[in-house]
Amino acid sequence: MTIKPSDLRAIPLFENITETHLETLINAFDRRKIAADEVLFEGGSPPAHLHLLVSGEVALREGATTRFILHPIAPIGELGAVTGFRRATTAVATQPSEVWRIGIADLRQFFEKYGDVAFPVYHNLLNIVADKLRRDQHRLDEVRTNLIRSQKGMKNLLDFVLENEETALSRQICATLEDLIEKNRRWHYLVEPSRTLKSSVRLDSGQVVPVQELSDGWLRLGPLPENTSVSHEDWSGVLILPGHELPVSGRVEARDDGFILIRLDLLIDEYRKALQDYLTRLELLDFIV
Repeated sequence: MTIKPSDLRAIPLFENITETHLETLINAFDRRKIAADEVLFEGGSPPAHLHLLVSGEVALREGATTRFILHPIAPIGELGAVTGFRRATTAVATQPSEVWRIGIADLRQFFEKYGDVAFPVYHNLLNIVADKLRRDQHRLDEVRTNLIRSQKGMKNLLDFVLENEETALSRQICATLEDLIEKNRRWHYLVEPSRTLKSSVRLDSGQVVPVQELSDGWLRLGPLPENTSVSHEDWSGVLILPGHELPVSGRVEARDDGFILIRLDLLIDEYRKALQDYLTRLELLDFIV
């Protein structure tokens, strides 16, 4: 199938790029005919190509669930191809299709050679991600509002049940409400350190273990080195943040395939402030100011 440079302008990734530059980019792609049910990439796999659907149809699936059906002309997995993020879905052709593709290494070499093409592509990609963050932020604000409303409603219901005569049913209701209220508290929501703001923990043995998630009350570590001995209950170590080292202690609440979840003891004010500053920097990465 023949594609003109003007056809690509309907794709946000290629918006506002000159026809000359688009022609150069089109010529860098390999053309492939694929059969129905052929898999372009699997969910969880590292990106190998940037794909462009030229004809036919491709489904994006999470397990057995089809999330999206793509029709021409459409890029497939452009964010992962440029950033290196692992595939979140499996891409499968649902009918005989034509797909153009360019390898990740070849794409980088192309951008290095043609910087005047690379700049508008990356600029458009940044706009796409920024728009996605704005939409996600709006949805999160709605979820947060609903959560606060639900939390207040559960507290009011708990107070009402406690004010009345205790029965077997009321005890069960109170236990359920108290558990839900506790789990919804802010400090139970952990954030993941970014690649540029990594953190780790130095164990009493001297071994350093990466932090997977943390909050001001919880810490998830792993994978632990082989033969690492960790107490079944009491625990201590040194939390290593960018620019800070904080002695921490707590209780091991869960273990799972080399990972441990720790409920942290209260920190002194100086350490609590340093941890909160770090958490704020992580949370700002998901927030548009």
